[in-house]
Amino acid sequence: MSAPLRLISTDTALPPLDAYSEAVTHAAETVSPSVVAIEVRTGRRGGNGSGFIFTPDGFVLTNSHVVRDAEKINVSLLDGREVPARLIGEDEHTDLAVVRIDTPDLVPAQLGDSARLRPGQLVIAVGNPYGLQYTVTAGVVSALGRSLRAQSGRLIDNVIQTDAALNPGNSGGPLVTADGAVVGVNTAVFPGQGICFAIAANTAKHIGAILMRDGRVRRGYLGIAGQDIEIPRRLVRLHELTDPRGVLIMSVEPGSPAETAGVREGDVLVAFEDEPVRGIDDLHRRLTLIDLRRSYRLTIVRKSERLQPLVLPIEA
Repeated sequence: MSAPLRLISTDTALPPLDAYSEAVTHAAETVSPSVVAIEVRTGRRGGNGSGFIFTPDGFVLTNSHVVRDAEKINVSLLDGREVPARLIGEDEHTDLAVVRIDTPDLVPAQLGDSARLRPGQLVIAVGNPYGLQYTVTAGVVSALGRSLRAQSGRLIDNVIQTDAALNPGNSGGPLVTADGAVVGVNTAVFPGQGICFAIAANTAKHIGAILMRDGRVRRGYLGIAGQDIEIPRRLVRLHELTDPRGVLIMSVEPGSPAETAGVREGDVLVAFEDEPVRGIDDLHRRLTLIDLRRSYRLTIVRKSERLQPLVLPIEA
């Protein structure tokens, strides 16, 4: 007599997620309704990237290089809606841009405090490259306070370095922590090295607010050409400098703010408002977002003299 058959059920329950997977999944699900796909057209050429809604009334943050020179911008939401967008403003020096869409029932992302990030912290890069579904990669914060050179040639400060790989089309998407708060705007990747960069959320908040208000970011201009220099030790001791680096003034444009202030070729700029200037990039940072209605004190070394002329920058 044969033994009775036993039925084996195939409806096995899925195993519970481990803590790491749970954190990544929660973060992605939290921010994904805010993540959008951005498609641009310039003549016959097209491109795409990602972005994220950061206000309930339709302001979207993305990368400047995603929307630069765009003649037409369309945004696709995760729920399938496709809407036209208009460019509010962009700042190529920080690779940030703001576009706006006019449609109801938007879900803005929560902006976190990037200053509270720590190396080794879990971060998740989310994008929506083609408007079909969001993509997710996870990693850790590799380093903080990095500098990245923008396409304009200027340095972007306070950049987050991470090993959370960026998928194609994810530029402009959010970098989030385990609770889904946005701490960065994904901007660049070094192919083959596993190194990715994001503009810190605190920078994005500041630049985004200015772009929403003015449509552009104003920066100061002095009218000098210079080069980085290591100041001789005897001059460092003579003038009691806190840093041996500075900017050697190679030329001064006629009629410029620098000439009006008395700056000469051959001078060495060592401080701006008593803050050390360690090189050209440091000077560019000082001239970013300054108040163009007031004068600023420069500290100049001219051979055996230490001078502190006042200069009134104009808009670049």
